[in-house]
Amino acid sequence: MRYLHTMVRVSDVDASLDFYCNKLGLVEVRRIDNEAGRFTLIFLAAPDDREQAHANAAPTLELTYNWDPESYEGGRNFGHLAYEVEDIYALCQSLMDAGITINRPPRDGHMAFIRSPDGISIELLQKGESLPQRAPWQSMENTGSW
Repeated sequence: MRYLHTMVRVSDVDASLDFYCNKLGLVEVRRIDNEAGRFTLIFLAAPDDREQAHANAAPTLELTYNWDPESYEGGRNFGHLAYEVEDIYALCQSLMDAGITINRPPRDGHMAFIRSPDGISIELLQKGESLPQRAPWQSMENTGSW
């Protein structure tokens, strides 16, 4: 398992970049604009991690800007922790066997979400290419929220 990023939602990209980059000293390493989903993802890294972050080899801070205004109350501006895993199906099965609810099952062979005992959302991402879809995962419904 490898730690990937922490995601926070932001309401003002310019103010956020001013804070994280100009004041705190992080550097932007990647940006994704998704017109269909109406959001922008901006990945920031510590200066010493810049080169490794470009190659997805160092953890980043993901700023998520939703183009349509939203109110982020009750800590909803904090998104999730993300970890890359060797075998998403095996890990999810192990977690289920240990009594952990898989809130968003890995139907696509690539992504799943669980929650910590304190309600922190944790994204699990398959390392490399998505695994082929298979039962029982491909037909499992979401449980709760993530």
